[in-house]
Amino acid sequence: IHSPTHTPPPPPPPPSRQARLSYARAMVDVSKWPLFSLLSSEELAKIRQACVFGMSANEAIYITHSNEVFAFGSNCSSCLGTGDSQSTIVPKELDLLRGKKVVGLSYGCGPHVLLVTADGQLFAWGHNGYGQLGNGTTNQGMSPVLLSGNLLSKKVQEVACGSHHSMALTQDGEVFAWGYNNCGQIGSGSTANQPYPKKVGSFLLGKTTVGIACGQSSSMALLSNGEVYGWGYNGNGHLGIGNNANQLTPCRVTTLQGLCIQQIVSGWGHCLALTDEGLLYAWGSNTFGQLGTGNKNHQLSPVHVMIDKERVVEVAACHSTQTSAAKTQSGQVYMWGQCRGQSILVPYLTHFANTDDVFACFASPPVMWRFMSMEHDDFMTISEALRKEFDSPETADLKFSVDGKCIHVHKAVLKIRCEHFRLMFRSQWTEDQQDVIEISQFSYPVYRSFLQFLYTDTVDLPPEDAIGLLDLATSYCENGLKRLCQQIIKRGITVENAFTLLSAAIRYDAQDLEEFCFRFCVNHLTLVTQTDAFWQVDGAMLKDFITRASHCGAFKN
Repeated sequence: IHSPTHTPPPPPPPPSRQARLSYARAMVDVSKWPLFSLLSSEELAKIRQACVFGMSANEAIYITHSNEVFAFGSNCSSCLGTGDSQSTIVPKELDLLRGKKVVGLSYGCGPHVLLVTADGQLFAWGHNGYGQLGNGTTNQGMSPVLLSGNLLSKKVQEVACGSHHSMALTQDGEVFAWGYNNCGQIGSGSTANQPYPKKVGSFLLGKTTVGIACGQSSSMALLSNGEVYGWGYNGNGHLGIGNNANQLTPCRVTTLQGLCIQQIVSGWGHCLALTDEGLLYAWGSNTFGQLGTGNKNHQLSPVHVMIDKERVVEVAACHSTQTSAAKTQSGQVYMWGQCRGQSILVPYLTHFANTDDVFACFASPPVMWRFMSMEHDDFMTISEALRKEFDSPETADLKFSVDGKCIHVHKAVLKIRCEHFRLMFRSQWTEDQQDVIEISQFSYPVYRSFLQFLYTDTVDLPPEDAIGLLDLATSYCENGLKRLCQQIIKRGITVENAFTLLSAAIRYDAQDLEEFCFRFCVNHLTLVTQTDAFWQVDGAMLKDFITRASHCGAFKN
């Protein structure tokens, strides 16, 4: 780490292709958190999901591939849910949760814990001094208890905890809150504590919420149209509404008007918001430089940060730390704010592979900023061996020639992985045929990426080339690849290429992608209509777009 007065080391060279995106399962090493050093390699190999939490990061809960839930650590306020208040260095199973597929988990500072299952059930336990468990009492919860009341007929899909308050997001886009309410963080219009889950109304009524986040004593909601609302404590501009007055009901962050936010996270007293164009905005407390603005001035309204960096694809913060992190489209990971006792005032380029590692190694306390999933690479798996042998002349028994360049592959792999090749080799191929196949209808980058996908399940292409790969996937009836291409295009959409991508989605009958691109074009209509791509499409498509946009109210005054 460098201090703010020192010159940072030069960043690694940029990716070889501008706007390159690489999609693969992130390999996260859970043993970077000291608590997990207590587990054997066999136990670590069984872990599918985990969370490290607590004021000193001394508690952990993890879920195995067999859907067993284990907890170990200090057990402050019975937050482990083991039925007692005793600490344990030996993981104990939470029998009540055995066999339930866990999809979400969050924690407070008491701590208290909220856990969501795949069927929408919500369990709570731990500290309950302010009713944050939502069971109508202030009695400490020693074991997981299923929440009922207002949530009984609802399916919860996401949870968030502040210091001593709780929030839940249901599958139908409603937000419920309960617990400590000294600053209005429940959004009920008063400062009375809320012992049961209560629906957050006011400006959220009739709108669909898709994301929630909590600061220590503040709450944030992200709507399906990209709008952001905040309520609760606002001492240093935590809510981003231009003043520092606490808010008892949701208020819109109007400075973000005209931007479509796709991710929002909250730190101790600051917020980070990421737009659908990969722009990063920050606001709130800045005591340790956690806003990344180069100074320690608090910001009452969102400010654009990381302006000189490439597109951001993920931001990270959590209510129990004053650390911030971000990942760019080429995989570069930055950190700033309070990092192991030092104040980093501008985003610092690390050598980490993911934002989770920032919190394991530099956050205070070193908690997990999200409920984390992981894969292990203790030995070379079949998938890793296949990845290694792709385009290897030593072991290949077939070559494709594309644009004068060769790609070395294995017939067996192609037949196993792709129905197109299975049928082709069965009906047309004999052992005495040549071992070189000429390809003329697709470009080299597209075809190589397709073959590599058959070996790796990953795609490494910029959005513009992903259109060609989408064409290939459609022709070869590779639906999995088709969906992956759509993800890449969504993450790489910009004002300049939006209409081109919309045209491609329509041409290849990618309905989900078409709707996404259409919404993006409508959200940025003024700028999109000024691009060359908008005026180069045929008249029929242009007429159809204008008609659809008018039905959405795009041309209302």
